Amino acid sequence: MIPIISIVGKSDSGKTTLIEKLVPELTRRGYCVATVKHDVHGFEVDREGKDSWRHKQAGAHTVVISSPHKVALIRDVEKDLTLNEIRGKFIADVDLILSEGYKKDVQPKIEIFRQEKHKELLCTREDHLVAIVSNKKFNVGVPCFQLDDMNGLAKFIEKEFLKSKRERKVSLNVDGRPIPLSPFVSDILTKTIKGMLSSLKGCETSNRIEILMEGEEG
Repeated sequence: MIPIISIVGKSDSGKTTLIEKLVPELTRRGYCVATVKHDVHGFEVDREGKDSWRHKQAGAHTVVISSPHKVALIRDVEKDLTLNEIRGKFIADVDLILSEGYKKDVQPKIEIFRQEKHKELLCTREDHLVAIVSNKKFNVGVPCFQLDDMNGLAKFIEKEFLKSKRERKVSLNVDGRPIPLSPFVSDILTKTIKGMLSSLKGCETSNRIEILMEGEEG
C-alpha cells in the first residue's frame, strides 16, 4: 500500500513551500511522489467556456481531459474524501503520497512551525505527529528538523516509510543498457515474477532470479 504523509501547520506556516522543497529531494533519490492539496473552500479547474466546462455543464458526472503529457479528471463527489479514499480511487504507480492539510485525517503528519508566527504546535503524537520542521527546537518525542534541512527530512521519510522498497535490489537491462527503475516499478516487477514462480516446483523460494529474452516475436 502506498504510504501517505500529511504536511500540516497553521495558516501561513509554509506548508506549500515545504512540499516544493521536499518533492525534488525525494525525486532525486529515485522516488515517484504524488501530492494532494486539501481545499475546504472548494475549487474550479475547468474554466467557463472551455470544452471540459461545457461537458460538465451538460451533466457529465466525470470529465477526463487527456493529452500526450497530462491527464486531468474532474468528478462529482458526495462528501469530502479521506486520504485513504483518494488513494484507493485515484492514485497508483507512485511510491509516496504527500498531502497538504488534512490535519484531522488519521495519516502520519509532519508539522511545519515558525516561532515568529505561532505560539504552539497544532498537533501532538496522539494526532499521529511523526516529525516537526521548525526554526525552534521541540522536545515532544518526535524528530525535529531545521526549515532548510530537506536532506535530513528526506532521509527520515525514506527510513521510516520507504525502507522496504530500498532493501530489495532489482535491475533491468535491455539490449545491454541498464534501465533505471523507480522503487514502485521495482516492487511491482518483484511481486509479479515471484508470484508466477511460486507455482513452479522448486521455485517457491529464491534469492536470485535471472530472466533472459532473446530474438523477436514471430
